[in-house]
Amino acid sequence: MASRSQLLCLQLAFFLLSLNATTGFSQLSPDFYSECCPQALPTIKRVVEAAIYKQRRVGAFLLRMHFHDCFVNGCDASVLLDPTPTIDSEKNAFTNQNSLGGFDVVDNIKLEVDKACGGPVVSCADILAVAARDSVVALGGPTWKVRLGRRDSTTASRTLADIDIPAPFLDLPALIENFKKQGLNEKDLVALSGGHTLGFSRCVAFRNRIYNGTDINPAFAKKLQATCPESGGDFNLAPLDPTEARFDTAYFTNLVKQKGLLGSDQALFSGGSTDALVKKYGLNAKAFSKAFAKSMVKMGNIKPLTGNQGEVRLQCSKVNYS
Repeated sequence: MASRSQLLCLQLAFFLLSLNATTGFSQLSPDFYSECCPQALPTIKRVVEAAIYKQRRVGAFLLRMHFHDCFVNGCDASVLLDPTPTIDSEKNAFTNQNSLGGFDVVDNIKLEVDKACGGPVVSCADILAVAARDSVVALGGPTWKVRLGRRDSTTASRTLADIDIPAPFLDLPALIENFKKQGLNEKDLVALSGGHTLGFSRCVAFRNRIYNGTDINPAFAKKLQATCPESGGDFNLAPLDPTEARFDTAYFTNLVKQKGLLGSDQALFSGGSTDALVKKYGLNAKAFSKAFAKSMVKMGNIKPLTGNQGEVRLQCSKVNYS
């Protein structure tokens, strides 16, 4: 039998669905859990902060996971599903394999939130959205109101993940088109790429740039070659910017100096239409934070499952009753 919390959340989901049908408003709401589980968001925040305190890199993992989830069929927690005979897991996509991390943290959040709510009330998709925000805040970045009420998918697509998650070698026109496909514009592209102020990347993703790139600072390239040899060491790591565990503007100031780690990073400052935004955000932390928060809300609203669509998973790594 469903708990009172589950019934309240379900009723709100259908109310928002009917409201959207008549008004065209978003089906998500920042207050979605305020009645059916007021402890949901404080619980997520507590677990995220504890995990980051133990390992600061977790913050980058959780932010990246939300991004990679939303770019494949919308923000539906499909990225969390393990492979099965009927699910071609997105975890095995090129851009995710041996790259994404923090799945254990998400599982722990789910466990603690279900305890706080008296059952499986909060979707894994909403957990990813809130955990991404709380990670950014914990590492010195801006906050924003996360719209909630997403439900979880019952399928995944490694094929779409390989197609839709932007590859590290894309040039500016390809990046603009990739984001446009998701309903995101050039300002969103630059702001969200600023999420690379956190975390690391694998040698395999930047090797070609540091040995063959023409738009890279020579001293920077040489320094990276000590970490990433011409062959082997594919999983050796380098920071995406010099302050990889602090949300700041170093990512953008690096691009102006031709010290972007990935080709897709440096493409944002390559004589094209996004150069001005890169300069602006590098010089104005407040402007970057404001744009980043706005674009995160926009990205979090990509094709959410709501109402009677999908499910609220009992475990984030597998569909219910599989």
